[in-house]
Amino acid sequence: MVGGFNHNIKYKGEIFHVQTEDSGIANPHIITLLYRGGTILASIKTSYADIIKVDNLEQVVEDLMKEQHKDMMRRLKSAEFDQRIFNKSPDNAAPAPVPEKKPAANGAGTQSLDEIILDYLITDDD
Repeated sequence: MVGGFNHNIKYKGEIFHVQTEDSGIANPHIITLLYRGGTILASIKTSYADIIKVDNLEQVVEDLMKEQHKDMMRRLKSAEFDQRIFNKSPDNAAPAPVPEKKPAANGAGTQSLDEIILDYLITDDD
């Protein structure tokens, strides 16, 4: 069984928690949950029963977990859950609070530290 991944992410001024766990060989699935204030907003569950006999199962499961964890953070950042999170219909949605932006060190624009960290976490680079 592979240990899990946990990240607290600030998105549009609010803190979200992403948690990914492996249930182990007896129940071979990976589950990722997106929380806000203790409430589950979204989940992804992936079975790996079909690959349980591979030689390097632990490494394969860890890689699957990382990708699924990053996918949930990407989906959050892409605003996929905004309607559910902020409980606004698209027609009358007020803009969500935007965190204060800091100038980028290279002068290429502005990005908050929270956005920089989230971008780093969701990149495909390991």
